[in-house]
Amino acid sequence: MNKKQSFTRHRLLLTTALSGAMALLAGTTLAQPGATGPAEHADITPINNLPNPYETMRDWGTLPDDRDWGSVSAVHVDVDGVHIWAGDRCGANSCALSDVDPIVKLDPEGNVVQSFGAGQILWPHGMEVDHEGNIWVADARSANAQELEQNPDAYGGHQVVKFSPQGEVLMVLGTPGEAGDLPTHFTEPNDVLVAPDGHIFVSETHSAQFRDEDGPTSMSRIAKFAPDGTFVKSWGSWGYEDGEMRSPHALAMDSQGRLFVADRGNRRIQIFDQEGTHLDTWYQFSRISGLFIDENDVLYAIDSESDSNYNPGWRKGMRIGSARTGDVWYYIPEHNSERPTGMGGIGAMGEGVTVDSDGNIYAGEVGPVQGMTKFVPRLLPDNFPTH
Repeated sequence: MNKKQSFTRHRLLLTTALSGAMALLAGTTLAQPGATGPAEHADITPINNLPNPYETMRDWGTLPDDRDWGSVSAVHVDVDGVHIWAGDRCGANSCALSDVDPIVKLDPEGNVVQSFGAGQILWPHGMEVDHEGNIWVADARSANAQELEQNPDAYGGHQVVKFSPQGEVLMVLGTPGEAGDLPTHFTEPNDVLVAPDGHIFVSETHSAQFRDEDGPTSMSRIAKFAPDGTFVKSWGSWGYEDGEMRSPHALAMDSQGRLFVADRGNRRIQIFDQEGTHLDTWYQFSRISGLFIDENDVLYAIDSESDSNYNPGWRKGMRIGSARTGDVWYYIPEHNSERPTGMGGIGAMGEGVTVDSDGNIYAGEVGPVQGMTKFVPRLLPDNFPTH
């Protein structure tokens, strides 16, 4: 058994019974996968103390010309399973005042091997690499008044851009720089996902997670497009009930073709079929900023924001478990930082997450802790329980 096979075997190591036993040992309970009702009233004990079989490596990766990293929430593994794509907000938290390439491709050692996107993306937020190797970027916001005062020509925002691996623009969904309604416009698109059959899913609206009541720009919906970019349908609206959302912040799809939505404002995952039928609601993975599901249906849910106000009792960190059963297996705690990420609380954790073919996890950091963090798995004993 080689290293890759060994880790694949061991990272799928906890059955439902073992997950429950470990949760009890940690003084926690698991939510029932069918939990319903408003997130504010979800009755679940925080999961903060499961085993952590990963080493945290801060400040992974470099940028062209050795420039400093800015905020990074858009990350995705390349189609080869080895290289990592990242959307750097141009050494700051916006590309409105910059002419550098925000989209970079990194080799396993963190060296830049490709970059593009200067002047085409303003606020990279979510990213997808499709089965042909094309890179899709959700560009969530346009330039604000202060940025426009300094650069009246600042371009981008409220769009999803499809790039070839060489950086050629192949498709643009939405109207760059203009918020609005479907099918021609987005309002603050958070993430984009391409299904195996080529259909495109886009989630919006970023700022809706902070609102306590509905409004004209609170969309909180999922839009579906045909592979050629033709609008098909949309579903969802602002709210607390199943099928409603308060900013669908990230998307992932499991081997069954179910669409997992990080409903960050409601501190939960919602699961839909590809026509928008609500299938389930899970609270046990916390207030999630980023989602990734690998080919074995291992779910990686990263929480960059939990604190006593926005998610009482929960710690920031990454919770890893099963997209099939909803069991939570591991917890990677937040790392130290001079200032906390998100709204406050303790420590820092990334916002975007992806995983390579060897099981290494990569997180994009946003806020006071910028750049990339890598989490390297420790090998577990051969006699450890597996699926």
